Amino acid sequence: MATVATPTAGTSLLDQKMKKGPGLLGGLAFAAVLLGGLAYCGFSIAHDMGHVVLASVWPYVLLATALLIALGFEFVNGFHDTANAVATVIYTHSLEPHVAVVWSGCWNLIGVLTSTGAVAYSVITLLPVELILKVSSGAGFAMVFALLIAAILWNLSTWALGLPASSSHTMVGSIIGVGIANQLMQGNSGTAGVEWDQVTKVFRVLLISPVVGFVAALLLMLLAKATIKYPALFKAPKGEEPPPFLIRALLVLTCTGVSFGHGSNDGQKGMGLIMLILIGTVPTAYALNHAMGPGDVINFVAVSEQVQGILNSHVEANANMSDPRQDVTDFIQSKKFTPTTMVALRELVGDVSHEVGLYKELKAVPAGEQSNVRNDMYVTSAALNILKKKKGTAGFPSFTDGENKILGNYQGKLDTATKFIPLWVKIAVALALGMGTMVGWKRIVVTVGEKIGKDHLTYAQGAAAEVVAACTIIAADQFGLPVSTTHVLSSGIAGTMVANGSGLQWATLRSIAMAWVFTLPAAALLSGGLFWLFRQIAG
Repeated sequence: MATVATPTAGTSLLDQKMKKGPGLLGGLAFAAVLLGGLAYCGFSIAHDMGHVVLASVWPYVLLATALLIALGFEFVNGFHDTANAVATVIYTHSLEPHVAVVWSGCWNLIGVLTSTGAVAYSVITLLPVELILKVSSGAGFAMVFALLIAAILWNLSTWALGLPASSSHTMVGSIIGVGIANQLMQGNSGTAGVEWDQVTKVFRVLLISPVVGFVAALLLMLLAKATIKYPALFKAPKGEEPPPFLIRALLVLTCTGVSFGHGSNDGQKGMGLIMLILIGTVPTAYALNHAMGPGDVINFVAVSEQVQGILNSHVEANANMSDPRQDVTDFIQSKKFTPTTMVALRELVGDVSHEVGLYKELKAVPAGEQSNVRNDMYVTSAALNILKKKKGTAGFPSFTDGENKILGNYQGKLDTATKFIPLWVKIAVALALGMGTMVGWKRIVVTVGEKIGKDHLTYAQGAAAEVVAACTIIAADQFGLPVSTTHVLSSGIAGTMVANGSGLQWATLRSIAMAWVFTLPAAALLSGGLFWLFRQIAG
């Protein structure tokens, strides 16, 4: 770890401020929000499960335990990533620390509630398909528990050292560890490994985003110095005096943007796993989107018939198959298209259409069939996605623009039925993030505010770093890509320090870089070992 820069008079006053609690009014407001959110989540779960009949109390115990661990991951995530958003407003005295934390928490909540869910299911696609399809089994729960516990352990370790490590890297590493362990335990089965194409895509984004943060913040800082003739903007705070109103408003605005972006992106990383937990424990309530009513089902069946016609036109003569779902699952893992693939996909589309059309609406599908229907929809959507990406590749079918439009419409309906996130899940995640920020924000804030550059942050530096971070995170959310708030903001601050000629504390940067390098393999080893252990326990 780096040696902390020599404290100024303002720093000692800041230390005193950071030791203060939120006060009686703030505490009561937070307690009210927390209790209200918990009450809403409780009533929503009770409503969703009102018609569910379980043979024993065990699924409820399993559900409660799994949800507690999943929300624990988001709680620890709040230590790291959410704390980054408030560092600049605290170190520029734009907001009192306890006010900044509450303000950031509110915008995290808004970001989570308005998120699309695309990032949540982008993370899920990294997992081995066979474990997703068997999420109700011991192997499925071993996967979920191993992922979450490994991520929590690594995040707590780096937080204890004050290192702004990435929860995104941690989660990706945990997924890789489970995938590799599963592959080894299955005797190197081709259907048991990691979804490497998707992992490569996500990791590429995680690798590039800090570089983007550094370069963009550096350029923005240089541009601001060349064009903005407002000397006060480029000064460091004096004592505990807040900045002029316009600068203060700018910094609060950029803090708001980072907090909103963090909620909309990082807040989703645990949502997908929570949905797997819900599907695994109470599939009757959560395997399918019960909001799809009779009208939606009629439309779905009509589009399914069009898709069957398209697929049938590409089926080769004498092509046959054994088990449609298994054949399509094998295709998803191997990416090798054969005549069997198209006929199996056609039959799977027909089976799903028949099953859904028979019961008129998704919530009417019998309890014992909900998981099967969801799995068929899931693998059908995944297979169509591969065909879309591989268009023009030798050996793969070539669809016309009109056919692609119909297939895309059908895939959207499949995803609506299977890739949904209830409002109460978003609220629970937002509360967990907020509670984590309130409890553990100080360590990471001190590292970001004091230990990256040799000089105190100026107002312009704080604003430039946060503008770049907010834009990068929100853009990634629109494309359904997980990025690291920690690394984008930390690299942005480093970029502004270089642009300002302030100098960098290389010991801190080396520590952050070491955490960045070791996060993925460490999380992979932890999750792989835990997966093996849990599989032995579960048999």
